[in-house]
Formats: sequence, C-alpha cells, structure tokens
Amino acid sequence: MAQTKPTLLYFGDPMCSWCYGFSPEFNNAMMALDEKVDVQLIMGGLRPYNRETMKDLSGFLKGHWEEVHERSSQPFQYGILEEENMYYDTEPSCRAVVTVRQMNPAIEFAFFKAVQQSFYFKNNDPNLTETFVNLAGAFDLDKNEFRQLFESDEMKVKVRQDFEHSAEMGVRGFPTVLLQKGEELFLLSNGYVKAGNIVEKVEQVLKN
Repeated sequence: MAQTKPTLLYFGDPMCSWCYGFSPEFNNAMMALDEKVDVQLIMGGLRPYNRETMKDLSGFLKGHWEEVHERSSQPFQYGILEEENMYYDTEPSCRAVVTVRQMNPAIEFAFFKAVQQSFYFKNNDPNLTETFVNLAGAFDLDKNEFRQLFESDEMKVKVRQDFEHSAEMGVRGFPTVLLQKGEELFLLSNGYVKAGNIVEKVEQVLKN
C-alpha cells in the first residue's frame, strides 16, 4: 500500500502583509519539495469581520508594509491606506480562496497570491465581490459560478471552519508552516523565513 506523503500545512491570510512577503519563499519551497510533500492551505483569518477602515489602521499598517518590502522586496502601493470607506476585513479575501479551493484545488495557491497582489499592489477593494469575480475570470473559472459560490452560506461556513481549524491548531500568527508526518507535527516557521530554512527542516524530518 502506498504510503501517504507528509503534508505542509500553511496557515495564512491573503491580507496579511507578512504572508504577502512570504509568498515567493513558500512558492520556492514548494517547488523544491514538490515530489516529497503534499500542501494544504488553511485560511487563518487575520482580521475577519473587522469594521476598522484602512484609514483607521493606516499608521499601523504602513509601518508593517514598509518592513515587509524591505525584507522581501515585494512591491506595495500605499494609496489604499487613505481610504476612509474601505474596511480592513480579511474574511472576503479568505472566502475567495476557499471558493477557488472548491472549484479547482490545483490553483488555490496561485489564486491566493493573485488576491495578495490585487490588494497590496493594485489596491483593489477587498470588500467587493467583483474584485474576486474578475480574478476568478483571469484564472479561466466561470465567473457566475464563482459569484454564486462566493456569496453562498456554504462558503461562509467553510471559511469559518478554516479560521476555527487554525485556532484549534494553536496558530497565533501568520504565516505559520507546519509539517504533518503521520501523527506528528513539526513547526517549520512562525513568521517570515527564507525558502531554504523550510526545505532544510523538511529534509531533516524526512531523514528520520
């Protein structure tokens, strides 16, 4: 009987700036470990259902974004920080990723990265359904099917289940990466790290 591969568990949120900075590194780690592990994304829910505006949080966010850019070189546009009528609610972005997981799991991480770029670099409103419908169309997904699923109670429940899973696993910050090998869990990163750190730790676990 074929043995189940170990699984990389990535807990993140598309609107978490450190997750945005980490995306190229995690992508490189996945490529390096392609044949050795499976990958599962869990939406952590950084600030789901939050009613503070971008303007309310602008000072706090700008400092983080500048630090992320400095360490990761990921590009940011800062104009969105002046928006007084745009909520920093991370639930819709997470729900969009969960919706794509339902429609085509193979592109989930690619879509996750596209949601990040849409927010951080293109400054699209993450509270508007059309923001994600247009992204889904760019991935050749049926826009109407995506819209119906995204707005459904089913997806609202599923994304909440991701948030609950993250909390139950004791994850307190994003990005967090664990390796699940059988019944064992190994912490690979809690915060931004380089791909090489993750690959090295996975290789060590797989040797044992």
